[in-house]
Amino acid sequence: MAVESVYSRDENKLTIKVKGRFDFGTHQTFRDAYERQAVKPESVEVDLRDATYLDSSALGMLLLLRDHVGGEEPNVSVVNASSDVRKILAISNFEKLFNIS
Repeated sequence: MAVESVYSRDENKLTIKVKGRFDFGTHQTFRDAYERQAVKPESVEVDLRDATYLDSSALGMLLLLRDHVGGEEPNVSVVNASSDVRKILAISNFEKLFNIS
């Protein structure tokens, strides 16, 4: 499992790419991807293109990210989710909390 952080050129957007299993085993790595950054971005994008699995602890990690970025009015997107992951996010009503595409 790998987590990679990439800033846009203007450093306004942070993209966090999750590869492999997105579960409790990635908790600290995922938190480090946004907490240990020198610049606080205006928006964060979680790219799940290469995520093969997502569980309830991953949902919790997304909520922690949302709180870190801005609480009730965060600019957090979840992108490139597979159809199975989209179903999990929909069942959890995450489309009300995140921009999902």
